[in-house]
Amino acid sequence: MRSRKRQRLWLVSLAVILLGGAAALAVTAFEENIVFFRSPSDIAEGKAEIGRLIRIGGLVEEGSVKRTAGSSEISFSLTDGGASVPVIYNGILPDLFREAQGVVAQGRLQTDGSFLAVEVLAKHDESYMPPEVAEALKKSGYWQENNAEEGMKGHTK
Repeated sequence: MRSRKRQRLWLVSLAVILLGGAAALAVTAFEENIVFFRSPSDIAEGKAEIGRLIRIGGLVEEGSVKRTAGSSEISFSLTDGGASVPVIYNGILPDLFREAQGVVAQGRLQTDGSFLAVEVLAKHDESYMPPEVAEALKKSGYWQENNAEEGMKGHTK
């Protein structure tokens, strides 16, 4: 009788350990794939972890776009009205990328304070602004409510 109880105890213990290990692996994998959104002000305040994959959004500062001769490297600054972050991107920018336009970039914050982007997304038309970017611009007081309302004419919720 005792050996049967002991055998069940070992099986239950083994099952608990295996389930716990599987849960720990799942949580770790999930945590590594989460991409947080940060505004330039968040980055200036030190709220973004260096080297972690994040998204930043804001407006491309006028006069900040610089192209490296002989390569596809482009640098520009993103602002939310409160702070600016220099962004470095190597690739082809979206057709709608322009100065003073809303952009979301995905990449990693570098130790020198610049942002190394692996993907740059521009808004697709006059009426669209990613919710995270709009919220960051509203917080900084940089949001132009009249422009947003004009862009939403004819759209239903």
